Amino acid sequence: MRNIKLTIEYDGTNYHGWQIQPNGITVQEAIQNALTTLTKVESRITGAGRTDSGVHAAGQVANFETNSKMSAQVLQKGLNSLLPEDIVIVNAVDVPLEFHARFSAASRTYRYTVLNREYPSTFLRGTTYFCPRRINVSHAHRICNALVGKRDFSSFQCSGSERTNSICEIYEACCWSEGDLVYFQVKADAFLRGMVRSIIGTIFKLHDTNNPIAQLYDILDAHDRSVAGPSAPAHGLSLIAVKYHGDA
Repeated sequence: MRNIKLTIEYDGTNYHGWQIQPNGITVQEAIQNALTTLTKVESRITGAGRTDSGVHAAGQVANFETNSKMSAQVLQKGLNSLLPEDIVIVNAVDVPLEFHARFSAASRTYRYTVLNREYPSTFLRGTTYFCPRRINVSHAHRICNALVGKRDFSSFQCSGSERTNSICEIYEACCWSEGDLVYFQVKADAFLRGMVRSIIGTIFKLHDTNNPIAQLYDILDAHDRSVAGPSAPAHGLSLIAVKYHGDA
């Protein structure tokens, strides 16, 4: 038995998230179907992050066990030949049997992209959130930075989460701009369901208020999703990296 680690990028526009569910096609299902066609054996793949409907990935990681004698490179090429154009296997490697894409992860990094100008974009409409209101990037960065640390983030947890422990440690939270694009990036040991989109929506809510950081801490201390801001739209969010102990 072998264990194969996949690095995957996908445009989540046409999918009901990562995880298999009964109400629509998901990224996990698409890859599993391709893998079954390729190896002639049903396999289940495990993802590092369960991205929601419409969320994208540039660095999703998954693993699966197989008895196939095809090399990892042949598996990669075979999967890419069978998958739709909006899902790509970037890399495939053999890893130890104890490797688990989700439970072995040391950190995950999500990035939210905002098109911040007076008019929208035809080409960026599926991967950025259009916001014509000018964002004060330095102000937003200070709010982001106040999130760094280990604490209860239940005020940013959407309903339906499988996690019973709402304690997460955010290692990095920042905001910067490049031209008309504003980026929010959050790196943590784990994320609650809908956490990043809730954080971004809350930053938008607090952006123009007095004492936004004090208000942010009040929201965190409330442990109540209803006091935070509305969730930012899914299509601006992307899982960009998953790191494991020993990674360079």
